[in-house]
Amino acid sequence: MDVKTEPLASEWGPFGRPLFDDPGVRALSRVGVVDVGSNSVRLVVFDGAARSPAYFYNEKIMCALGAGLSETGRLNPDGRKRALAALTRFQHLARGMGLPPLSVVATAAVRDAEDGPDFCAEVQRETGLTIWVIDGREEARLSAQGVLLGWPGAYGLICDIGGSSMELAEIQNGTVGNRVTSSLGPLKLRDVSGGRRGRKAHIKQVMAELKDQMGPQRDRLFLVGGSWRAIARIDMLRRGYPMRVLHEYRMSTQAVRDTIRFIEQGDMDQIRSEAGVSSARAALVPYALDVLARLVRTFKPKDIAISSYGIREGLLYEQMPQRLRDRDPLIEACRHAEQKDARMPGFGKTLFDFVEPLFKYGRHSQMRLVKAACLLHDVSWRAHPDYRAEVCFDNATRANLGGLKHSERVFLGLALLHRYRNKREGTSFERLYGLLSEPEQQQAAILGKAMRFGAMLMVQNDTPIGALHWQPRKRHLTVTLPAEAEPLFGEVAQARLNSLVQSLDATVKIKIAR
Repeated sequence: MDVKTEPLASEWGPFGRPLFDDPGVRALSRVGVVDVGSNSVRLVVFDGAARSPAYFYNEKIMCALGAGLSETGRLNPDGRKRALAALTRFQHLARGMGLPPLSVVATAAVRDAEDGPDFCAEVQRETGLTIWVIDGREEARLSAQGVLLGWPGAYGLICDIGGSSMELAEIQNGTVGNRVTSSLGPLKLRDVSGGRRGRKAHIKQVMAELKDQMGPQRDRLFLVGGSWRAIARIDMLRRGYPMRVLHEYRMSTQAVRDTIRFIEQGDMDQIRSEAGVSSARAALVPYALDVLARLVRTFKPKDIAISSYGIREGLLYEQMPQRLRDRDPLIEACRHAEQKDARMPGFGKTLFDFVEPLFKYGRHSQMRLVKAACLLHDVSWRAHPDYRAEVCFDNATRANLGGLKHSERVFLGLALLHRYRNKREGTSFERLYGLLSEPEQQQAAILGKAMRFGAMLMVQNDTPIGALHWQPRKRHLTVTLPAEAEPLFGEVAQARLNSLVQSLDATVKIKIAR
């Protein structure tokens, strides 16, 4: 799915004007949010480029506030104590970090429990924190906005599963549409009578009601929530999938069925250990699996994507002006990384202008990766030279970058790897290369080698470094260098140009503009 962003030609050509230094968005540069859920309480502090923030701090405590709620109507007493202790700690951390007031939201357990208001009053009294108790429809809206933070052009059905509830919301054209809530959370499903047969009958009935309210939803299904991520980890294990990044991981409806069988026929303790799923989360997986099986059977999505972004990211998205929401999260994150870590911030634009002719017929989805690579081409310079290429690849494939499919992460990683070495063989990442086709791998190599050559001409931001003229049918490359750049075109630069020409399977001509 291509991310719909600003036109390629705007303000600074294909880059657009960076916004993260604008006072109107720098206020969002460090924001703390707390999600008081039925199963866990989590603090996230966002920091960095306002459109695609880094996780400056992220801590979760499994409190199980909603355990037993269906039977008692009250919060789990032990979970309540643990949640209060967690919130006390989070408030102290926030003060130590100099954060603005924390935004704290509570979902199904607190809103449904008869002692929920008393818990909120206790938290206010002990910590000074005000808890915003949201209803199910608002929870669905915020979760959907979290997805939009990572995918500005996303469309489809959001399914957010917590401990005590499950929400659905539709997104289209960057906005949240119809949304509903239900009691299909694993903690509540444990209390349904009749064993698994009774539970599955209950899920089927509720899901049919949800379909009546939501209508047909045959586009992409975005899964938000810890139980879904645990299932995705197990699906990765079953498939022998080479990448461990959960965000944007894709599954098919057949994969869901295969993973259900894999879990039912295997040793859950062993599966949990190998997949890296906590015992507390694994205990909820069987209930979530029954919900997921009925969900995909009911709505029949065209494909399924895991979103690590949810209600907490939705709270941040809520505070963004529309002009910031409309930006490409990948490009904004890469701009911020260049500004923070590159030796010569701003050269990424010059480098992009230099290499762009090699990709002038590329689609928007490809050109944004070219832009991202040029912005990141120098941010890992502090790494040891012997490992710099691997560090680049590792950063690109594991970093917190929004709006990237896994195959696009590998493309970006390979391009940056080739920025520092000619060959991609002999690394520990070769299993990941298979997420790209051979032509895609070759395109990544060409981009990396073009950046490797262009970086040899880097002196200062505003100095022209020359131009490439590529004739793909003739397989001919013309390199035009300004006279002042001629002294930079030494043996090493010549060798790097030759490597690029070899990858292009081309002939080359050098012209010096006098």
